[in-house]
Amino acid sequence: MKSIKTKLKLNNQQKTILAKHAGVARHAYNWGLATCIKEYEETKKRPSAITLHKRLVAEVKSINPWYYEVSKCAPQQALRDLERAFKNFLTIPERGFPLFKKKGRKDSFYLEGSIKIFQGNYIQLPRIGVVKTYEILPSVPVKNVTISKKADNWYISFKYNFEPCPTEKIGETIGVDIGINTLATCSDGSKFANLKAYRQAKKQLVRHQRAVNKKVIGSKNRRKAVKKLASSHKKVADIRVDALHKLTTWLAKNHSTIVIEDLNVSGMLKNHKLASAIADCGFYEFKRQLTYKCEWYGSELVIADRYYPSSQICSSCGHQQKMPLHLRTYECSECGFQADRDFNAAVNLKNYVNQ
Repeated sequence: MKSIKTKLKLNNQQKTILAKHAGVARHAYNWGLATCIKEYEETKKRPSAITLHKRLVAEVKSINPWYYEVSKCAPQQALRDLERAFKNFLTIPERGFPLFKKKGRKDSFYLEGSIKIFQGNYIQLPRIGVVKTYEILPSVPVKNVTISKKADNWYISFKYNFEPCPTEKIGETIGVDIGINTLATCSDGSKFANLKAYRQAKKQLVRHQRAVNKKVIGSKNRRKAVKKLASSHKKVADIRVDALHKLTTWLAKNHSTIVIEDLNVSGMLKNHKLASAIADCGFYEFKRQLTYKCEWYGSELVIADRYYPSSQICSSCGHQQKMPLHLRTYECSECGFQADRDFNAAVNLKNYVNQ
């Protein structure tokens, strides 16, 4: 399966109907959560999503006619999401207890049924009609879609069947060392700069955040300031993801074997001096994208052991020595070999598959 997410090009009427769908889904979720809490306090049992939906139709829809203005899929899926949230809480305690949803935060809803893509960037949706996207969509059958709102923009996402298509490779094995100063240093000498999107936009984000704090809660000016802040955060995230997509696509398409490190990202983030810079790189997202793109393009991804000392080993003679973080050039005390620290690590990663 392959997924796609793209921005919708909407008029005001379409934005209103999408907001209604998201509002009904949020109302159904919050009603279901309140009902579950009350039922558990009284009977020590929690109703299922099917039971909640039957009660929703009998008790809620009859007194809230605006439920009939939207697709029935939106509240149904909201109750299924609630049931999954409870299951996650019971099986994975770190997820936490389900929380009530608030308007304007992660607004989204689900649709299924008669969905059709035509003329490249038009898609027919039930109860909403034809909407237009900013980019060309694949001509594939679609069973269901999720529509979400982020920074005052609406996005549509869906999955479809995808046949992996191996590409012709220009290189065999390549080692990739990812870091903060340079996002990726490859064993063939290629380097990809770290754009440091958050660091570049930090002053602007601080200014927008202060503007939000100065506005009266509930006022129109505060809502405008919140939109500006959200747009700035989204721009930072888009720049980061775009750089990672370009890097991972180039690696997966052009190399038969890719070797990377198994970084302990959560442990690295505990270093408060480097946490912001590490989070700005997107190390976990790099690994996630590379994993599925290697399957798409017929490449093999090799993840070196977490404790493999790629930065400490001499790529020329194999001697191992300590390398503090402040040393950016590797100077071997045995053979006198000198190289950039990250390049030396990338070559060691390339040689890792032959050990």
